[in-house]
Amino acid sequence: MLSERDTLTTAMQTSGASSTAKQNAKAAIVAVDDVLKTVMSSLEDSKAEELVTINIQGKSALADYMVIASGRSNRHVGAIADHLLRELKTKGMGSAKVEGLESADWVLVDTGDVIVHLFRPEVREFYALEKMWQMPASEEVN
Repeated sequence: MLSERDTLTTAMQTSGASSTAKQNAKAAIVAVDDVLKTVMSSLEDSKAEELVTINIQGKSALADYMVIASGRSNRHVGAIADHLLRELKTKGMGSAKVEGLESADWVLVDTGDVIVHLFRPEVREFYALEKMWQMPASEEVN
């Protein structure tokens, strides 16, 4: 399944595409970068720890980027997620889908193009998502 970005890029490259379609596609591509900048800025403002950004374009059709961060406690993780959701909404970046906010051990915020994982440190260490997603493509598992 092609991501929205892939579809728009293909549309831009099509010889019969109108200039308006090309402009819309470029705007959508820029929007991914804007969402990522907004996410990173919000996480930094909320004092999230150990921020990691992983480019998953070509590895998954789920999103273009994955961001992983930690909070010091359940309360901190919940506050980081709440601040992020308010920031995305304020900047007109749609309403993100959220999972895990009740317990705030691991909160997933899905903006569409950017998936944010917020963890308590122990939970992050247990699941080790960054190790799984950052494995080099040339390395084969036997």
